[in-house]
Amino acid sequence: MKSLFFKCCLLAVFAHILAACSEKKSANGTDHAIFQQPGLKGITQQIKNDPENASLYFERGSILDNMQEDTLALEDYQKAISLDSSKAEYFSAIGDMLFEHKDISGSLKWIEKALKIDPKDPASHLKMAKLFIYTKDYKSAFSEINTVLKQDVYNSEGYFLKGMAYKDMKDTANARSSFETAVQVAPDYKDAIVQLGLLYSAKKDSIALRYFDNAYRVDTTDLFPIYARGVFYQDSKQYEKAKNEYKRVIFRDNQYADAYYNMGYVLMQQDSVDKAWRQYDLLTKIDPTDPEAYYNRGLCSEMMGKKQEAISDYRQALTFYKDYPEAQAGLKRLQGN
Repeated sequence: MKSLFFKCCLLAVFAHILAACSEKKSANGTDHAIFQQPGLKGITQQIKNDPENASLYFERGSILDNMQEDTLALEDYQKAISLDSSKAEYFSAIGDMLFEHKDISGSLKWIEKALKIDPKDPASHLKMAKLFIYTKDYKSAFSEINTVLKQDVYNSEGYFLKGMAYKDMKDTANARSSFETAVQVAPDYKDAIVQLGLLYSAKKDSIALRYFDNAYRVDTTDLFPIYARGVFYQDSKQYEKAKNEYKRVIFRDNQYADAYYNMGYVLMQQDSVDKAWRQYDLLTKIDPTDPEAYYNRGLCSEMMGKKQEAISDYRQALTFYKDYPEAQAGLKRLQGN
């Protein structure tokens, strides 16, 4: 529930930003504080020296996009298009941003514009494939991917998206084969390496740990591979090893909610309910509107015999998710009605 609400709000905000950028001149100057950061300062100076160069705005927009600075990235993409509307990648970049925010119809329009400019543009075809995978139109997705692979047999993203389509279809053998091909073509393709780790982890095969280690070596700023190692150990009931991995994640990012959730679960399996309560208590501070955090903290309180505290937390959980069945059941247990 929390995730869905967040996505809906984010989509509404993003749509507003897109409309605003279309109706007024872009505010993408060089005075925003973020443009002085090391990764942006150089390209911003180039823009200042050559303000009519569309490719510079697109380059900076791509950097901002990767930093998840959506508003500024969108402004730069729009500026690039206003200076040069002949580049398909400028349009598909906006389509990709909208797709990431689950605006499927909006994304489709921008990608179609890109393909109209350049019917052979591989990036646009692969973005279209992502849309088809999302809508579970796998036949169309494979058609888009194969169009790209016929042009370039070494396109690693094409194999990766094939893997994602097969994975979504529950065809793990072909999914694994596709991800392996992606990694053969591009050995540092982190997302493909992670997917291989997840497939092996689902089989409880310890080779998954090697894949997660490799993925983390490729990008040490991404903590998911460490978290995934913890999940592997958790699922195989190696609880101390799991806790060590979750501690590694929290040490690097004390806002990483999933690590706290899983740490709490492991502690409950080890009958350390009071310590688990502490994990969920921290979660209520990380996100004070998270119903699951209150429910789990309430459950720990109930297990410790703290009836009133449990009732309070179950009620709080229902404040943010009124149809939360477990919280409703908890109240019924403790209040007897």
